[in-house]
Amino acid sequence: MAEEIEKSLPKEESLMDKISEKIHHHDSSSDSEYEKPDSPSAVKSKIYRLFGREKPVHKVLGGGKPADVFLWRDKKLSAAVLGVATAIWVLFELVEYHLLSLLCHVSILALGGLFLWSNAHTFIKKSPPQIPEIHVPEEPFLLIASSLRNELNQAFVILRSIALGRDLKKFLMVVVGLWIISVVGNWCNFLTLVYICFVLLHTVPMMYEKHEDKVDPFAEKALKELHKHYLVFDEKVVSKIPIASLKAKLG
Repeated sequence: MAEEIEKSLPKEESLMDKISEKIHHHDSSSDSEYEKPDSPSAVKSKIYRLFGREKPVHKVLGGGKPADVFLWRDKKLSAAVLGVATAIWVLFELVEYHLLSLLCHVSILALGGLFLWSNAHTFIKKSPPQIPEIHVPEEPFLLIASSLRNELNQAFVILRSIALGRDLKKFLMVVVGLWIISVVGNWCNFLTLVYICFVLLHTVPMMYEKHEDKVDPFAEKALKELHKHYLVFDEKVVSKIPIASLKAKLG
């Protein structure tokens, strides 16, 4: 009997040793996982990005060729697009050329050149011009019309909500935005304003993408200051406006 007890004791001790080793291994592995530093992507995701952006600038701009042009990924194409836009602005704004006259003159030159080439190719011993048949596809226009309709409907919903007095903050933002646009409209005409926006689209995103690590912390501080000022304005002005009583009277 004593021998059987002595034989069973080493087995129990070895079993206890294995359990303690497993527990110790689990604790050490959990401690190592807990002490494991965050990956660079996780750390980067915690950094504040302008307007709460989570995607890269290229994706925010829609991706594809337009984003490549705005971010100067293809420098020749971006320079060509900006050059064409500048030439159009110079023609219409500085030279005071009219759009209808420009379209008519370009059409006259193009049609005249193709007509003469088509009739004189036998004399100049060159092949006639290969003019392809042009068919405007229906699908792109439907997609553009559908997206434009969705944006207009969303804008009308926001404007209706503001007009019904449901959101004072949006009302003030819209009023300030319209006032800024009216001031800018007094400085320049519509074409110049469109050209300025086009130039900004070709410069600001590209510069921001290069210096976003410096711009984002500064923008975070600026937004915090603006939020503080808004809270003060809300406490001293907005909160004292009797919106509830006005709604009750209107209702």
